Amino acid sequence: MDNVMVRAENVSMMFNLGIEKGFSLKQGFVDLLDPKKRKAKKEKPNNDFWALTDVSFEIRRGEVMGLIGSNGAGKSTMLKIVAGVLKPTKGKVEAYGNICPMIELGAGFDPDLTARENVFLNGAVMGYSKKFIESKFDEIVEFSELQDFLEVPVRNFSSGMTARLAFSVATIVEPEILIVDEILSVGDLAFQQKSEEKMLSMINGGTTVLYVSHAVASIKKLCSRAVWLDHGHVREIGNAKAVCKHYVDEVS
Repeated sequence: MDNVMVRAENVSMMFNLGIEKGFSLKQGFVDLLDPKKRKAKKEKPNNDFWALTDVSFEIRRGEVMGLIGSNGAGKSTMLKIVAGVLKPTKGKVEAYGNICPMIELGAGFDPDLTARENVFLNGAVMGYSKKFIESKFDEIVEFSELQDFLEVPVRNFSSGMTARLAFSVATIVEPEILIVDEILSVGDLAFQQKSEEKMLSMINGGTTVLYVSHAVASIKKLCSRAVWLDHGHVREIGNAKAVCKHYVDEVS
């Protein structure tokens, strides 16, 4: 493995953007009588959209790799493929270690359950035992600073409170591979600083990180290398500061 923790090889991801209209017998009969409609049916438009095309990179043990690019560049799609949420249309991704994906924080919460109940639910989804969560419960609550809201249904939480709770559960152990999507930009300023310090402690502890952010300053601060994606294609891979400079020079 040559100390490689994540290897993406010629990854391509295609989505079909076509929206089928509802069918009725009357509309079908009308279409049959209309030459233009008959021709349109034979010449169906190509609704295939390639979010990623032949993306390849490697992340070594303990390395922090950043993904940058404009909206729609394919960054979040790439994260979901590495996390195993999506299966690529072509190519493959290999990960050599346990993965903690922090993508769409709080998406796995049940809004009707309390914060306390969701800690155990989210922990179970991540593969933690009830006994382990019980041993870490006070630590999770202390980090989230939500002691006064444990019996409140999550549906009454703000997005920042939900993110704080989800982040606290997700980072209770240090995974071998951490996948992060804009995590440091949620919550208030105090929690952003707190979560950044937690991230830095994990990074310094040897955790391998794949990190997406629109904040170029954050990429330059946290990452040693970066991948610049442009409309699903790899534009550049290299030193994070150099890649970020080239990206900013082009988009500004």
